[in-house]
Order: sequence, then structure tokens, then C-alpha cells
Amino acid sequence: MKSITIRILDREEYNKQSSYVLLESPLWRRSGKEQTEEQMKEEEPEEEALNGKDEEEQRIAEMGRPMLGDHVKLEVVIEESYEFKNTVDKLIKKTNLALLVGTNSWRDQFIEAITVSAGEDDDDDECGEEKLPSCFDYVMHFLTVFWKVLFAFVPPTDYWNGWACFVVSICMIGLLTAVIGDLASHFGCTVGLKDSVTAVVFVALGTSVPDTFASKVAATQDQYADASIGNVTGSNAVNVFLGIGVAWSIAAIYHSSKGEEFRVDPGKLAFSVTLFTIFAFIAVGTLMYRRRPEIGGELGGPRTAKVVTTMLFVSLWLLYILFSSLEAYCHITGF
Repeated sequence: MKSITIRILDREEYNKQSSYVLLESPLWRRSGKEQTEEQMKEEEPEEEALNGKDEEEQRIAEMGRPMLGDHVKLEVVIEESYEFKNTVDKLIKKTNLALLVGTNSWRDQFIEAITVSAGEDDDDDECGEEKLPSCFDYVMHFLTVFWKVLFAFVPPTDYWNGWACFVVSICMIGLLTAVIGDLASHFGCTVGLKDSVTAVVFVALGTSVPDTFASKVAATQDQYADASIGNVTGSNAVNVFLGIGVAWSIAAIYHSSKGEEFRVDPGKLAFSVTLFTIFAFIAVGTLMYRRRPEIGGELGGPRTAKVVTTMLFVSLWLLYILFSSLEAYCHITGF
């Protein structure tokens, strides 16, 4: 039996169209010559009539020649393995997030925006079965479909090597953050809260939503905790040094050009900043303690460590809001 090796071209597709392998007349290779069975019959000299014994010997000799069998045509069909496909897709998600979010056209983005997709769950991916959208997925889709369609106008990642997508995304996130901050300020004014309380509760919460989701994605996709924690510290650095610094610099230059002094009263800022600094040191100390071998890192670890850390950080945020609000309404004395 002769094994035939067939080369299959990798076109990065799961399904392949049907192809056929057709076996033709075999070639007789002897002394560097290649002859087909028909050519050998034509070149054979005419022999004298053979007796029965010679005919039997010739028949046995003919059986040793290469010849085709009953089946000379083979159909090759390559079908996808659903379990293998899910495994490959999952590995792509884990190793390269750009392949997951990258799009080639606005059409793909709008189709994805109006399509209800099932939520991501690693446990369900292991079973190899297609997961259908749940009731919660439909509810969340109809609540967020406006924002999905709005951000579908962002240029695809293939344009200008992704720079068009990056610049427009930053502008739209900034615009959305400004709208959320403005709505939060109006809400605080409507319910009668002081500006300092509105700033630390609603405005800060509304403008930090994009950072929260970015940190969540970084924590789940990155192998280390540097991306998620660095996103938080980098965001605060931009807010303090760039957001406040540029605005105050422009105001100072403007007033200086008119010969005026630019001065902003601190108000209740000293107490709030001091309280924030204390809680920040506690948070950093907690992250450093989590590097101990029994926990293993800043994020994740045993279930008990995760729950305790979550409760501690949420408690620090609630205490910060509580003390800042009490000081703003003069229930406690600040400095």
C-alpha cells in the first residue's frame, strides 16, 4: 500500500471547500524511464503463442506491475471542529485583544452594535457549545444600544494604522465624560447638595466610569496587574497635572496679560486632599502586603483575600465620601 501526502494550504479559515484527488494511470519506473501501462503494451514485441504454463507465469508477473484499484477518485472535505474553533478563538482573546476589537469597516461596527451577543463567561467557553444570549443580555443591549450605535461612528482600526480610531475615541470619551460630569452637577444642584459634596460623589463617580471599565478590561486581559493599576495612577496623574495644571495655567496667563492677579480660594480642599492622601497610603500598603507568597499578587489570589481587599477598598471610598460630606456641612471641624 502506498501513502500519498497531500499539502493543505493554510488560508486562516475554519471551513474548506470540497476538493478531489484523481489518480491517473501509474508509471512504470525502470532504468530511469517512465512508461505508462498503455505505452508498455505498445512497445512489447509480438511473442509466439505461449503454452498454459507460460501464460500462468506471465499472468503472475503482470500482477506485480503498478495498477489502479477500483476507487480512483477521492473527495477531501475539511470541516471545522467546534471545540477546536472555540479553543482557538479563546486563545486569540487572551493573547491579542486587538484581534478581538479590530474592525475593517463601519458596516461591521454597526452590525456588531445592533446585534445582541451573549456575555463572556470562561466556564461556558470550555463546554464547546454555542452560548445564546440570556434575558439579562437582551436587557443590557436595549439599555446600551444608543451608546453602541453612537460609538460605531468611530473610524475602524484599519484606517491610518489605528490612529484615526485612537484620536476620535479619545475625543468622544472626553465629550461623554464632560456630559456626564455636567449632568451630575445639575443633579446635585437639583437635590440641594453643596458643590463640594456633588464633586466628590456624583461628578467624580460619573467621570471615573470610563477608567473603571478600562481597569476591568486590563485586569482580565493582562497577565500582570501593572496595566490595571497603572491605568488608575496614570488617570489621576492626567487629572491633576494636565487637567488642573493646563486650566490654571491658561487662567493665570490670561489674568497676567491684563495685569490682574489670578487667585483661587482653597475652600474645603485641604481637608479633602489630606483625607484622600491618608486613604491612598492605606491602599498602596494593602497592595504591597498582597505580594506576600500566600496571596501571590496585587490582584486575584484566594477567595478570602479577594473579598477582604474588595471590602476594604469600598469602605475607604465610602468613608472618604462620608467624612468629606460631614466636613462640608460643618458636622465635623476641618482645617
